[in-house]
Amino acid sequence: MAAIALTIAGSDPSGGAGIQADLKTFHQFGVYGEAVITLLTVQNSLGVSRVEVMPPDLVLEQIAAVLADIPPAAAKTGALGSVEMVRAVARAAADFSFPLVVDPVMISKHGAALLPETATAAIRTELLPRAALVTPNVPEAEALTGLEIHTLDDMRQAACRIVAMGARAVLVKGGHMEGDATDILFDGSEWHDFPAPRIPTRHTHGTGCTYSAAITAGLASGLPLADAVGRAKRFIHEAIRTNPGLGRGSGPVNHHAEVR
Repeated sequence: MAAIALTIAGSDPSGGAGIQADLKTFHQFGVYGEAVITLLTVQNSLGVSRVEVMPPDLVLEQIAAVLADIPPAAAKTGALGSVEMVRAVARAAADFSFPLVVDPVMISKHGAALLPETATAAIRTELLPRAALVTPNVPEAEALTGLEIHTLDDMRQAACRIVAMGARAVLVKGGHMEGDATDILFDGSEWHDFPAPRIPTRHTHGTGCTYSAAITAGLASGLPLADAVGRAKRFIHEAIRTNPGLGRGSGPVNHHAEVR
């Protein structure tokens, strides 16, 4: 039977991010994908012009319907859109019998807010303790911890603080840092570094969604966490390198990149 993964995230009609990117990534890894929609956006490679958050009870009903019939082996969250949504998903996740990857999406690639600042505390206190892995980029890690991050040591300090908040593991992504894009994984006892040379391109829309979806696919398939992250890191690097060049702005990555 095929491995099954669930994404609980927002919709990007241009296909580069959100549930569209997640489902394409699941498929590329041979994983059957399910999707619970938390919010709708009006966006393309140039920007986001509208965000409509779904009612939390509708999202909870979607989750319940999936779990009752085709339960996943792993799940991930993306853009949640409101304090109420964060709390609702955290309540549902309390009963998950499978690992949850939390991608704490706060701002879109174009700079549009996908989560109010007031919801950061709810992520910190209610959602992170449900997470098998949290995958913040540097600005998100700064928002969660209150630290300023400029170096790899700063990233490690932030990782320690996020694990102390209750997450079982954290992957702090270094794409916003200077030089190589080095990501740091910490599970409370062991450290793993995942470096990659920086690729000069503007086509990076949906990288966070795609990366966390690739990790989720690995966990759903039974890979150990570090192996799932390592494979996903190689995939996202190749997806950026072979981007299809679509769009007049920050275009999507290649969700059909070779899996190695």
